Amino acid sequence: MDIILTSFTDLLAPTTLLIIFVASVVGIILGAIPGLSGGLGVALLLPLSFGMDPHVGLAMLIAIWVGGTSGAMIGSILLGIPGSPSAIATTFDGYPMTKNGEAVRALGAAIVASFIGTVFSIVIAMFLSRALADLALKLGPWEYFSLGFCAISLVAALSRESVFHGLAAAAFGLLLSTVGFAPIDGYPRFTFGSLYLSSGIDLIALMLGLFAIKQVVTEFARGSKPVPRVDTSSIQGFGVSLKDFTSNAFNMLRSFTIGLWIGFLPGMGAGLSNMVAYAYAKNSSKHPEKFGKGCIDGVFASETANNASVGGSLIPMVALGIPGDGTTAILLGGLMIHGIQAGPLLFTNNPDIVYALFLTALISAVMILFVQFFGMRLFPAILRIPYHYLYPAIVVLCFVGVFVGAGTEFNFIILLGFAAIGLAMDWARLPVSPFLLAFILGPMLESNLRKGFTYTNDGVWPFFTRPISGLLLATALLTIVWPYAKAGWKTWRANAAAAVSK
Repeated sequence: MDIILTSFTDLLAPTTLLIIFVASVVGIILGAIPGLSGGLGVALLLPLSFGMDPHVGLAMLIAIWVGGTSGAMIGSILLGIPGSPSAIATTFDGYPMTKNGEAVRALGAAIVASFIGTVFSIVIAMFLSRALADLALKLGPWEYFSLGFCAISLVAALSRESVFHGLAAAAFGLLLSTVGFAPIDGYPRFTFGSLYLSSGIDLIALMLGLFAIKQVVTEFARGSKPVPRVDTSSIQGFGVSLKDFTSNAFNMLRSFTIGLWIGFLPGMGAGLSNMVAYAYAKNSSKHPEKFGKGCIDGVFASETANNASVGGSLIPMVALGIPGDGTTAILLGGLMIHGIQAGPLLFTNNPDIVYALFLTALISAVMILFVQFFGMRLFPAILRIPYHYLYPAIVVLCFVGVFVGAGTEFNFIILLGFAAIGLAMDWARLPVSPFLLAFILGPMLESNLRKGFTYTNDGVWPFFTRPISGLLLATALLTIVWPYAKAGWKTWRANAAAAVSK
């Protein structure tokens, strides 16, 4: 406890607090801009932290990461364009709420859910890092493969169209995820001799093409439309009622658990947790038909889960020295540059650094809550920008975002190509969410599948005989079969009732 108080006192220095505040605001801005993210901000500011005191430098990186994760929902809700993969599911109901004139309500729900997810996940990570990390160590490639497969099956089965359309979209995503070098033996696949495809298809370019450019083209083709009116003068508090919170209490608790669990599994992170939590929220809802049309339950689920992954991702990084996602991999590099070795001995050798990381995330979350509370009165002003000014700005930001991420003009081709693919998927009624999730998880699925075959001589059986892996695969099978079984049961009952009435 003395170490926690000492670390907290060090962070309360005026200069350190100012750096945390500025980094949090920069993170919010980067998270809100399509193609940029808090992870990119961490990468860009990493060299700047070299000359700083380790406490201050790492605090700056943590703050910009937390700000980016929370700020990604702004573009998702107001423009229907996720600022990062962590906010993809937020677009499903956040943007329809904006089109229904409920932008402030959606923003308020997302802000509070983000705060709750971040704060409680950090508190749990602070006190239970070692215990939770020990649990993650017991999972092998069989469990990781089954978890990813279960997540894809769940999202595909709960897509707006039929299960077949969802599975077809997921299969397409898995196919595209194989472009580039194979994860085990490094054999090039589907590169067609192009050096640019050797590392695979860039996720940022794919995501912005599917969401941003495709939406701009679609809306432009539909012609001008009235701008949604958002009355900010009568906002009270966060713009959401107490009933919204109480009715979503269990939804948020479940989404928080999903986000924390997926966050501390190495290689997963917020990009997966928000979509899985959304799928579970829809599956468990008493009114699943409202999802995708402006249901606040979906916003609560997505934003609670993706921010809960922040604390979850810190657990394997701190306790095991294993990054939970791409951003924590950069943070791990920052620790090493400052001469700090993450892992089990970190709690013994540098306990002040450990608790400084956690406390910085808590301080940043509080600052972000206040910034977004006052900013939510200003954010809807984006909707008052005429579309003939807004759309060109979005297109420019997309091109800048895909170039900054990889530094190559080839991403422009990918950006435009996936805009066309997105239009074709809409025409074929293939849902985007299972496609994206399968594309993101494809390399992890393949790597763990091949590792599972390599580690034993039992072939495919360990995937079914290991308890956790078998349970996840059974759940995946149930989610695929259940819609058909349910429809068959309803048809049988209707036929039986008709026969009795005769």
